Amino acid sequence: MTSPDPAAPPTLPPPATLSDLLARHRIVVCTGSGGVGKTTTAAVMAMEAARQGRRACVVTIDPARRLANAMGLDGLTNSPTMVDGPWPGELWALMLDTKSTFDALVNDNATDEGQAQSILNNRFYRNISGALSGTQEYMAMEKLYALHHDERFDVIVVDTPPTRNALDFLEAPQRLTRFLDHRLYRILIAPTKGLARAVNVASQALLRTVSRVVGSDVVADTIEFFNAFDGMEQGFKQRADAVVELLSNEETAFVLVTAPRRDVVDEATYFAGKLHEAGIPVRALIVNRVHPHFTSTRPDILVGRATAHRGTAIGELYANLAEFTTVASTEDAHLRGLAERVAPAPVVKVPFLGTDVHDLTGLDRIAAHLFHP
Repeated sequence: MTSPDPAAPPTLPPPATLSDLLARHRIVVCTGSGGVGKTTTAAVMAMEAARQGRRACVVTIDPARRLANAMGLDGLTNSPTMVDGPWPGELWALMLDTKSTFDALVNDNATDEGQAQSILNNRFYRNISGALSGTQEYMAMEKLYALHHDERFDVIVVDTPPTRNALDFLEAPQRLTRFLDHRLYRILIAPTKGLARAVNVASQALLRTVSRVVGSDVVADTIEFFNAFDGMEQGFKQRADAVVELLSNEETAFVLVTAPRRDVVDEATYFAGKLHEAGIPVRALIVNRVHPHFTSTRPDILVGRATAHRGTAIGELYANLAEFTTVASTEDAHLRGLAERVAPAPVVKVPFLGTDVHDLTGLDRIAAHLFHP
């Protein structure tokens, strides 16, 4: 990924609050590990943008219907659906469908209908379009790019795919470009372009070996796919470059979402470091499911009081308070280094809620912590 000098400070000053962030940026990318509340956070941020009077669209990659139900919808599709609610702006939502997005990209870049149908009907393409490693990450960024150029929306909030590799979604466009430039790609398209003589003996031997392993039909389908794809490489490369530029643009804000567990915080810290190396600042840190502090008294003092009153109701109360305070203090310790890493970005904490989020009331409770702490 071509990136600016990571030592150079961003031109825009850091937002003081999440409301400032929404007001300044057209694109908000919610990143982080899986299972930390990223999808719900993205939905709440889009809902708040609608409350600010803006036309917002949230892109989720979560196939569960829980979020759709919480937003009053029976389900979500790959196209934006309007969400009704008590806000002066507009709220739209969609769920990323990797294959449908890939199909649309093929249609957009094909030279004619015949080329597009040749690719879309190819068995190799149908197998990889929804399952190839990195495809979901790339198509999430492709959907972001398409929505960015949709004049219906002022703000786009993206819930990125959960991934073990910190920057898969950022590196996906480059991986596609590198593949299109790879020697293997040239080998696969050479026979059907009448360039068999240009393919050396070793390359032909490779194709024969692959055919014996996976079957000649698979190799034939693959070669047929790349032959049909020929001529579209430049369009895909240009689109990939445009996606990279959009992600590095100052109108795009990256929000890191995490939870206060040590392993998750370590992953988020690594993630923040990789973003920094790419010259992309973390504009805000959101920490979900935090244990609150009920007292400023140190845990060891509370333990002493519990011991002094052992066997009594007040002793049990002190023991419980000591346990909660210990957990909260441990979480603070886990988060300290991460907060320093993303500084001066604001750090917003959302406590454990008594119930799961399953309706707009639940989203409102989270919004109150995110935007009105």
